[in-house]
Amino acid sequence: MSDAETPSYERAREELTEVVRRLETGGLTLEQSIELWERGERLAAICEEWLQGARVKLAAAMARRDQSPDASSEETPF
Repeated sequence: MSDAETPSYERAREELTEVVRRLETGGLTLEQSIELWERGERLAAICEEWLQGARVKLAAAMARRDQSPDASSEETPF
């Protein structure tokens, strides 16, 4: 999937929620169920990639903050 085709985290999560709802509702053929399951797996992977990217960015920001010359070992709220 290219960047242009990759949905945002929010969009992927919303679609994944809908996939789960449709699977739980039932009434689908086996083929439809398998197709939806596979789509759900792809969407879950996309969500995980977004979350992992966010974790990396957060860790980098925290590391920069901790290495800042203004950072003190005794942080105070004021």
